[in-house]
Order: sequence, then C-alpha cells, then structure tokens
Amino acid sequence: MNQEFTQAVPADAPAPGKIMLVGIGPGSVDHMTQRARAAIAEADVVIGYVTYIKLVADLVEGKEIIRKSMTEELDRAVSALASARAGKKVALISSGDAGVYGMAGPTFEVLFQSGWTPDDEVQVEIIPGASALNSCAALVGAPLTHDFCAISLSDLLTPWPTIARRLDAVAMADFVVALYNPKSGRRTRQIVEAQRLFLRHRRPDTPVAIVKSAYRRRENIVFTTLDSMADADIGMLSTVLIGNSNTFVRNGLMVTPRGYANKYDMDDGGSTRDGEKAGRSLSTGLLGWLETLQAEHAAGADIATLAARHRLPADYIQATLDEPLDAAALASATEESEA
Repeated sequence: MNQEFTQAVPADAPAPGKIMLVGIGPGSVDHMTQRARAAIAEADVVIGYVTYIKLVADLVEGKEIIRKSMTEELDRAVSALASARAGKKVALISSGDAGVYGMAGPTFEVLFQSGWTPDDEVQVEIIPGASALNSCAALVGAPLTHDFCAISLSDLLTPWPTIARRLDAVAMADFVVALYNPKSGRRTRQIVEAQRLFLRHRRPDTPVAIVKSAYRRRENIVFTTLDSMADADIGMLSTVLIGNSNTFVRNGLMVTPRGYANKYDMDDGGSTRDGEKAGRSLSTGLLGWLETLQAEHAAGADIATLAARHRLPADYIQATLDEPLDAAALASATEESEA
C-alpha cells in the first residue's frame, strides 16, 4: 500500500508574506490610485527611498518603515523579500510607476536570484501608477499625443555609448522624447551631449518643456527650445520633454498633433482631403508608399537614392522592392479610395 508523506508545518510558522510593488504616481496623494493607497494601508512594512517615504507620510503612521538611499535599490528588494519570507505584507514603493525606471525590475532580479518562482508562497503584486512622463505631460498640455519614447541619461548602470546611440536614433526618427534623470550634481555634461545629438536631426527652435517636481510643493515648469535647453535649471527631479518636428507651443500649452491634418482639412470643417478616406490608411500609408517606391525605382532611381530620399536603410528598400506587391490588397485599397 502506497502512502504519501508531507512535511509537517509548525503550528507557529508565519503565514506566507506578500510583496506589493506600489507606484505612487508623481507624489501627490490626490494622484495616487485607490489600489495604491489600499496597498499601503494593508502593508505591515513600507520600504522606499527616503524622499518617497516622505511623500506618503500620512499613510504610513504606525507601520514598520525601512528607509533606503538613492543607490540602494537592490538592498530595498532584499529587505522586501526578507520581510515577506517572515510572513509580512510589504509595500515597496516607487515614485511614478514601479515598472518604469522603478523597483519592479530590481525586485524581480533579486527574487529570481533567490530561486523564487510565480508559484512561490510569497506573492508579488505590481500596482501601477502614473509615470513622470504622464504627469509632466498633463501639466504642459498634450505633448505625447503621437509616438514617443523615454530615455534615462543616468550612466550609473548604462554605458554612455549605449545611451548616445539611443538618443541619436530617436532624434533621427522624430519621436517626442522624455528624458529621465537628465542631470545631477555630479552628472552635468550628459544633458549637453543629449542636446548635441538632437541638434544633428532637429531644428534649434524645437519646443522643449522642463518640469521639475510635478504635483509637488516645489513644482516648476519652463518652456524653452532645443538650442537653449541645456542652459535651463535642470536637476534629478526634472523631466525634459523634447517635441518632434510638428510639436508646437501656443498659449502656454505644448501640443503634438496626432496627424489629423494629413487626412482632414481642418479649415473646412474637417472634411476628408482629396484621395483620402475616413477610417482608412493614408494614401501615403504602407500600400500607397509601396506603389510609389516601385514607380520611383521603375523610373530609374537606384537603391541608394531611394534610401536617402525616404531616410530608410538601403537593405530594407531592396528587400521591399524584391517582394511582390499584394495585388488583392492594392485593389482593395483602390476600391476604398474610389468609393
């Protein structure tokens, strides 16, 4: 007769703990999610950078508080795991969102290093919050309405050539860009180098907004331009928003158009422009561009000329030309355009 044996659990063994990675948003309690507030309320232990602890001081009275410095992210994660293993509920807080330059990444690194898996008795919950780029954008208008990205200028953990390549690539690709960690007391040249790289591809008068301490007591907003941004008051509590080629500032608001003017005549009540159709790809969308590319090549333009004209890699242009056009898709697009 087979008999199963299970390891006896001591009666006084602590219940499994939990790590809650809490994004507290920009710092104002009014801009925290309800779940973030609830997580802090139910926590036995609150762990965070000293400044972040101060931002939620009214929510942590009577709790065990573990304060860490700016460079002790891994220590925070190790402390959180130790407390959770002891059966405690832990709120490990990050400003903004825990998954955007926050504590989610280093915490999972520590967890995996310890042998933790999602089936472990220690539970992990990620509680999202508004990141700095969202908060800062809301204060200055609508700069992120079109494609954007975020790049940290901190080279404490990332080699500068890697950062520089990313800056150059997104500047050339015309993204709206949010620069995190743009400058500190010891890191003063990084913002100058970022400006230098952007000016290779962008107009000097490209709009820039610099938001410091968004939604906090010392909030400060400055509108400037790309050629002047490095002269502005910028620090570790600042986020720098660099517009794309279409971004503008009007009446104190920074706005990046979504592209409606490409399809609709905004001066004629929003009527559809000739050759365009509401709800369909632009005539210069993928299929229209493929037809144009084929026609240009047939007219004698070589691969290098087409690559330079469209600012795309030559091997991509070649591969695109080598692939036959989808006749059915083109016919469908023509029918839609003519309807």
